[in-house]
Amino acid sequence: MELIKNILVPIDFSDYSKNALRYAVQFAKQFKAKMYLIYVVEPMIYPADFSMGQVAIPSMDADLQNRADEELKSLAKNFIESSIKSETIIRTGKPFVEINETAKDIDADLIIMATHGHTGVEHLLFGSTAEKVVRKAPCPVLTLREPIKGFNYNVKK
Repeated sequence: MELIKNILVPIDFSDYSKNALRYAVQFAKQFKAKMYLIYVVEPMIYPADFSMGQVAIPSMDADLQNRADEELKSLAKNFIESSIKSETIIRTGKPFVEINETAKDIDADLIIMATHGHTGVEHLLFGSTAEKVVRKAPCPVLTLREPIKGFNYNVKK
């Protein structure tokens, strides 16, 4: 079996994704793998008025990207031990598309992500990001559902 060298961990800053990150850190230690944390900013599109159609607001997107970059770097610093190589990535677009594209770009051997879906009609119409990542991923995907069996949530640096 080939070793796991690159692990991609999608983050949405929820407690679920933070727990998936904690779990992924243990994997990275075990395999001496590099971790890549990704956050995807979905573009803000607002209807300006009926004559112009939808309008994207780039300045708000840039602000969101900057804030997300700071938060992601802080998360990496607080959750990932210094002995583990890591990198943060911010992308803009549809989360499942960007996650899978990034997995290809970095030659990910594994994606580790939380799964907590939409409910009811919203789930039927859109599905979950985790489901879409699993369907199209270029590598194996480990999805984690709460609570994670046998996992100690208090593990820290």
